[in-house]
Amino acid sequence: MPANAKTISDDELFYGHKACAGCGGSLAVRAALKVLGPHAVCALPAGCMSAVGFNFPQLCFANNAMITPFAATASVLSGIAAGLEAQGKSPAEYPVVGFAGDGGTADIGLQALSGAIDRNDDILYICYDNEAYMNTGIQKSSLTPFGASTTTTPAGRNVHGCATQKKNLFEIVAAHDIPYAATASIGYLPDYLAKVEKAASIRGTKFIQVIAPCPTGWGTAVDATVDIAKEMVDCGLWPLLEYEGSAVSGQPAGRLTVSRCPRQFSSVEHYVRSQGRFKALTDEEVAGVQQFRDNLWQRLEARL
Repeated sequence: MPANAKTISDDELFYGHKACAGCGGSLAVRAALKVLGPHAVCALPAGCMSAVGFNFPQLCFANNAMITPFAATASVLSGIAAGLEAQGKSPAEYPVVGFAGDGGTADIGLQALSGAIDRNDDILYICYDNEAYMNTGIQKSSLTPFGASTTTTPAGRNVHGCATQKKNLFEIVAAHDIPYAATASIGYLPDYLAKVEKAASIRGTKFIQVIAPCPTGWGTAVDATVDIAKEMVDCGLWPLLEYEGSAVSGQPAGRLTVSRCPRQFSSVEHYVRSQGRFKALTDEEVAGVQQFRDNLWQRLEARL
């Protein structure tokens, strides 16, 4: 039976954690573990989910879980997978999953992730993307979007927050010809659950980048997390995508599909103006964000 909000288990495998109210990352971890089940073995680097999930003497994971060095999430996952294989454990029954933030994935952990994909180790890597180094005080990562104010890209008189665009991590991962990669959002939970379930059924390296808003860093209300994550998709700034590599799709260049294609985009301006981190942006800069959205979809349509 397909995984969705009605069919997933009632068992809680990530609970009692100390995450901030409205934390998108905790929702992403909780939902994924409900799909993967109690035999999943987890690894997490330094970051929000390790900080709130491992509070001695309390462990907030019902699964086997461990903290990794910041840069080594994918390497540790590879080691866990090798150890389970040596014990004769089936990866279908004992999935190996990593949960890492955007900084620990797109910046510090990218080399290890690339190596794991190159080896095609049977692991699932989930990046809960909250678009900054939130755990250490809201510093810019390479996945921080243009215009976002962080402690290292503060909004001032001359520069209104982050001056660079968000790195296209999904395309970097897909360029490895990975068996499976996807983007998701906690605002569209059934889509995310289905992608976790699909990834678990595929052998080899899998990657999911899920948008997980941070009310503290984004300057939003704690009860708006899911709505903001949904609106990011609806306004076109976060396409929901799947890539199946050549080994899975049977196509030499792999297969790219759009999971959700809005008939009409909602307002980019409304999305931006609803968040405190973008409060310094001018109308002209907001128009630039919308143009970035239009260019993104033109590039996507050219590839489909």
